[in-house]
Amino acid sequence: MPVSTAIVRTRRWAATLAALLVLTAGLTVAEPAPRAAHAAACTGTTGVTVVVDFTAFGGSIEVRCAPGDPATGLAALQSAGFAVTGTARWGLAFICRLDGLPTATTEPCVNTPPASAYWSYWHAPAGGSWSYSTLGATSYNPAPGTVEGWSFGSGAAPGISPP
Repeated sequence: MPVSTAIVRTRRWAATLAALLVLTAGLTVAEPAPRAAHAAACTGTTGVTVVVDFTAFGGSIEVRCAPGDPATGLAALQSAGFAVTGTARWGLAFICRLDGLPTATTEPCVNTPPASAYWSYWHAPAGGSWSYSTLGATSYNPAPGTVEGWSFGSGAAPGISPP
């Protein structure tokens, strides 16, 4: 094979590889946004409504639907499109961050956060009242048609009534 043919083939192979890398990077970045169907409370027993109160961080209170019958409170959070980070010591058995909050600068999530700054976990019937969870999110099985609530701070309920 002449040297010029080998150079042309090498350039084509490099261009193909570069195009595949750009395509792969684009697909990786595109997925994290929740689907539009999840951006509201569930209707009836079509799923579990998840409320996350981000007001401690200057954000809003988000209400989304985890469709179907999630097996755990953790599965409901994830199915509703919230990014969940556990602690280094306990993994996802202790939820330390939701959608990146608090930041790693504020809370390293190595062990359990202090009692004055953690994600408290709540349950409610649709349109009912919040009840503080006595189980962790990996142990509780929410029923379709119910509401799960999360609020950051020292254990206060989410800032809205269960939808």
